[in-house]
Amino acid sequence: MIDQLIPKVKEEILLVNSENELMNLKAKYLGKKGVLATFTNSIKDLSIEEKKTQGPIVNSIKKEVELIIAQKFQSLKRLAIDKKLAEEKIDISLPSKGQSYGSLHPISQVSSQIVDIFTQFGFETFEGPEIESDHYNFEALNIPKDHPARDMQDTFYLDGGSLLRTHTSPMQVRIMEANKPPIKIISPGKVYRCDSDVTHTPMFHQVEGLLVDKSVTFGNLKGILNEFISRFFGSGIKTRFRPSYFPFTEPSAELDIEWKDKSGEKVWMEVLGCGMVNPKVFNSVNYDTEEYNGLAFGMGVERLSMIKYGITDIRYFYQNDLKFLRQF
Repeated sequence: MIDQLIPKVKEEILLVNSENELMNLKAKYLGKKGVLATFTNSIKDLSIEEKKTQGPIVNSIKKEVELIIAQKFQSLKRLAIDKKLAEEKIDISLPSKGQSYGSLHPISQVSSQIVDIFTQFGFETFEGPEIESDHYNFEALNIPKDHPARDMQDTFYLDGGSLLRTHTSPMQVRIMEANKPPIKIISPGKVYRCDSDVTHTPMFHQVEGLLVDKSVTFGNLKGILNEFISRFFGSGIKTRFRPSYFPFTEPSAELDIEWKDKSGEKVWMEVLGCGMVNPKVFNSVNYDTEEYNGLAFGMGVERLSMIKYGITDIRYFYQNDLKFLRQF
């Protein structure tokens, strides 16, 4: 019967169409309880002379069966690969689906535009730390601990007396401490306040401006900011400077522009704060107030973006809605 085993295996293996079926066939002939194991176990009952003749025959047939099964396994593997390649075949003559390209976030775009305009005016750009000390964020800017202006700043305080800066104005002091006049800088960056609604977020962006030199006037301040408004919003935009209060400037003002609301009616909208640097700020950096004076201004990037693009809720900028972001 053993001499009929190879033809039988070859006949059965032609009917095998999957690896699972092949494993069953392998177990049938090569398993511990398989056909060849039965022949092998029967050899122990033979005489020595019979063992010498039957043993090599069984081993030879076992190796041939193993080879047949291995070849079938490789054949099935090749068929599976060919099938997968056929299923994944791509017709390169078909039109492509197109690609979606990313772009700068609208806040980054507006911030870059602001910086570019002031760079054209000759301002240098400096960035500062977002974790500040009470000294730079408040006291050196004429906001002592008992000053009512602190109530305007909902501050994130950290361990050790440090805090997340509430405005970019600390850069005024840092720059003046490290440099002598003339100074002409802007400082863009993130700021933080405990506030959240349709026009406020706990983190937002500001751009601070500072110019210190001899004989700087409020007229210089108006000329710089009016030109900025013209380049940012377009020529022909009407502006007005309205008296206001900031501890680090005196006199202080808020700059309004005439803008159309949703109904098309013209209204005045506040866009930034500004003023002449308070002499008390100069005293904190040992500047001679008899020789030097300066102007300063600060603007919220989100606010300018909302006005320019007619956005009614600041939270749209940070919800990661692609339908919104792709408009920019």
